[in-house]
Amino acid sequence: MLDYIVVGLGLAGISFCEILEKKGKSFKVISDDSQQASLVAGGLYNPVILKRFTMAWNAKEQMDLALPFYTSLEQKLHVKLDYTIPVLRRFASIEEQNVWFEAADRPGLDYFLSTTIIENENPSIDAPFGFGEVKHTGRIDTKTLLTSYSEYLEQQGLLDKESFDFSCLQTSEGHISYKATKAKQIIFACGYGLKNNPFFNYLPLNGTKGELLTIKAPEYKEKNVIKSSVFTIPLGDDLYCIGATYKWKDKTNEPTEDSKNELLEKLKTFLNCDFEIVKHVAGIRPTVVDRRPLVGQHPEHKSLYVLNGFGSRGVLIAPDVSKQLFNKIENRIALDPEINIHRFTKKYYSN
Repeated sequence: MLDYIVVGLGLAGISFCEILEKKGKSFKVISDDSQQASLVAGGLYNPVILKRFTMAWNAKEQMDLALPFYTSLEQKLHVKLDYTIPVLRRFASIEEQNVWFEAADRPGLDYFLSTTIIENENPSIDAPFGFGEVKHTGRIDTKTLLTSYSEYLEQQGLLDKESFDFSCLQTSEGHISYKATKAKQIIFACGYGLKNNPFFNYLPLNGTKGELLTIKAPEYKEKNVIKSSVFTIPLGDDLYCIGATYKWKDKTNEPTEDSKNELLEKLKTFLNCDFEIVKHVAGIRPTVVDRRPLVGQHPEHKSLYVLNGFGSRGVLIAPDVSKQLFNKIENRIALDPEINIHRFTKKYYSN
């Protein structure tokens, strides 16, 4: 009997598998790559919400855990994942500059927000009011991470590339059975695919579609992340990631012309050089009504757990909440009430 089956291999699944391996737990992963949110993510780790100049939820604590986590993965997988890079917030007015300075005086934010206005020296950018710099930021190459980790698990014989068939799942006292495999626990870390899970589909996972463009812009020559109405992230070789959109009705992974045009219109409000689109991708972020993750144990089936709902900040959130879930299962340490799915137990029994 295995200790765990993990369903899904995005940022949540990888983070949990890493803990299982380090703790000597036996496990296997089932993933069909149907959910693409981690794969198409920009991968930025930035603790500051740049629309309002406020700290994201638990961002500093999450960051302190996440950065060593990705460093250890780089060493293990022999790949480069973490690219430290400043995020420059383009100011639209003097008033925005003043709001920035006020935010930079707040405890917590003062560590991340520079009080030096950076003058624009890039002729390809229209930024007459300059930029504010967010320090201690960077980008995780999520595509390389997912590809490399999947290959690693395959080499270990720990990955089944298939769609999970709920008709083959049987729950018993103290364990579950799935086809020919028995395990003490099963963890569902399948992103927006949770909507198709008959055990956890009562949870209010809304899902928000996001689309990104990759452009080639040889004249841009920008080494920083620029955040304006959209962000531009340098990828090397004159390539830049442009994003992102937020759509609440469309739940497909198909890129749309409307979102492409939206991104281009916003990009052209500050980018003054020629470029060509080389890629356009889409994915459904697993977002939750109260903007907190969905983590915890099923109300009735005690061997079933969920690890989900990271929204657009999965790079930072995943290592922290995965550790919390492991400690909940193995060490009986209570989950943070803000992430515990017990907050929706009434919804389960009312269905």
